[in-house]
Amino acid sequence: MSNIQSEIKFLIELDENRVPEKLAWTAKDGGVELEESKAIMLSIWDSKAQETLRIDLWTKDMPVDEMKLFFHQTLVAMSDTFQRATNDEKMTATMKDFCDYFAEKLELKQ
Repeated sequence: MSNIQSEIKFLIELDENRVPEKLAWTAKDGGVELEESKAIMLSIWDSKAQETLRIDLWTKDMPVDEMKLFFHQTLVAMSDTFQRATNDEKMTATMKDFCDYFAEKLELKQ
């Protein structure tokens, strides 16, 4: 019996100061091939150390208004994932309330 594997790749082009200029990602199983992006946030759980490792990258030309939207949508997605992972309805509702507050304070249009 063989294991099924799937691969996701990130390609980061850096300037002379090692600041990202271009980001692209590939996930062949998802039909994505070198799709450009302006930001990536990746969280990895280190079970031994009981801590989250993170890679947060964005290009020099990522507009601040898009970054605000990116954060809001990421927070909403994290709330949904938290719900699926824990079934904690009460905390999910609290997280969603914060997402609404975040969007309101940043004047993001829904």
